[in-house]
Amino acid sequence: MLDSGDGRRLEQVGGHVISRPEPQAIWHPRLPASDWSKAEAAYHQEGTKGHWEFTGEPLERWETGYQSVRFWTRLGAFHHLGHFPEQTLHWDWMLERLAGKPGANVMNLFAYSGVATLLAARAGASVVHVDASRHAITWARENAELSGLDGSPIRWICEDARKFVEREVRRGNRYDGILLDPPKFGRGPKKEVWELFDHLPDLLRGCRDLLSEDGGFVVLTAYAIRASAVSLHELAREVFADGTTEISFGELCVVEQDGDRRVPTSMFCRIDFRPNP
Repeated sequence: MLDSGDGRRLEQVGGHVISRPEPQAIWHPRLPASDWSKAEAAYHQEGTKGHWEFTGEPLERWETGYQSVRFWTRLGAFHHLGHFPEQTLHWDWMLERLAGKPGANVMNLFAYSGVATLLAARAGASVVHVDASRHAITWARENAELSGLDGSPIRWICEDARKFVEREVRRGNRYDGILLDPPKFGRGPKKEVWELFDHLPDLLRGCRDLLSEDGGFVVLTAYAIRASAVSLHELAREVFADGTTEISFGELCVVEQDGDRRVPTSMFCRIDFRPNP
């Protein structure tokens, strides 16, 4: 992030400079307007609708990467890019737990464009990638091909996350790690309704039942909701009370290039769980 303020953020992503809304940047920008004018693409919100404006040729997609994987950045609706740079903290944390465990089983729920899926697969894990959007699944598979991971042991599942977890519990399947990034509200491929405050507790309990007999890790992220990370922590304490549990929680942020100013983006809760004998 190059700068932020007046409700916007200025970023360089894979060699391209973009400007997009950031309501929580309630301070003033530090860089001059001339620097902001260099943005190749800027997203403008008008009521409930928005659109991208370009200073030159429209940017459709471009290649970006993190560590050993490559993926496509796209300028989508609601000023999204297809990946969230603050998630690198979770990706690194996940890779630390997968180190030395080739063949680990990982589930990625609400998996979107699949960067975490690719990093886990590159680390030697077998991954179940679940998302309710066929478009997101296609995008994730394109990213896998771009990274040379299209032949990796990844199962691409287009399904409602709650239904899939319930069925996996009935099947008796187990996972060494689970990631979930649920929206505040969403719909499954068969119009199933997802409401975070109503449905997250049971979904997290299902994730607990799916962890391997030796335990495992869970990474939970929640965006765009009016709540506290303390709520996620208290829910996790209840769900994982039958074992030795290390829980960290807080906010993810994007940091400006000088490291001096941060923009908060989401809440998180990370769980390392070992069941009691």
